[in-house]
Amino acid sequence: MSDAVLSARTALVTGASSGIGWETARLLAGHGATVLVHARTAAEAADAVERLVAAGARRDRLVELAADFTHLAEVAVLASKVVKHYPALDLLVNNAAVMAPERCTRTDDGNEISLQVNFLAAHLLARLLRAPLSAAGDARIVNVSSSLHRTAAMNWSDPHRAKRYSRVAAYAQSQLALTMDTRDMAPEGSGITAVSLNPGQCDTALLPLYGRTGAPAAEGAAAVVRLCLPDTPVANGEYYDGGGPAPTAAAAREERSQRRLAKLADQLVAQA
Repeated sequence: MSDAVLSARTALVTGASSGIGWETARLLAGHGATVLVHARTAAEAADAVERLVAAGARRDRLVELAADFTHLAEVAVLASKVVKHYPALDLLVNNAAVMAPERCTRTDDGNEISLQVNFLAAHLLARLLRAPLSAAGDARIVNVSSSLHRTAAMNWSDPHRAKRYSRVAAYAQSQLALTMDTRDMAPEGSGITAVSLNPGQCDTALLPLYGRTGAPAAEGAAAVVRLCLPDTPVANGEYYDGGGPAPTAAAAREERSQRRLAKLADQLVAQA
């Protein structure tokens, strides 16, 4: 694939060192975009870029960025670098995600790890990158969520699930939070459109949460990139699955719950 539909656009893809994130970066680069390739470490980002170049991407359109999302301060530093060098950001693909461990694990910021990496980092990035996203004029935020969000419930009294922990419940809650927060990432008048999607059950590091078999990561990435293309119509706050809009968990459509989540998320990232 090689075309120029995104040649004037810049995209940040989080969690782009492997799986759907790496394939998304490859496809966006194939469409001509300048791609900011995020990975947990500088070495992982450099390796991802080298593999992208080997796959046919132009080296001068790829930028390495590193930040460990288990440290919110690193998320803030990443955002500041993007703001400094890219006054207009056309696409933010929030793809970074981890599988919750068997036991409840807190980050140094005090948050359950999957809640922080899978949701709070995306929430913080969307907030800190609002200026360059708005400056782009018709920017999109694409949140890579999961069908498991429909099985989840927000544990408002214990969002870190310290009292009654389940790795599947923790992961599903993080995806519900990401889906619920999508509309709030693109306030009215900001010039931003934010959507979320289920990329399908793919053969990635997260596959054990879903089953034993999955489609190639490139298939999931194709679903992500489709929502990034300017000729694909999207509606703000919408959730997509199987190529079109799909029902979400009821909580994701409740304004009161959305406001409650936004307040909680702001509190949890306040020290970043």
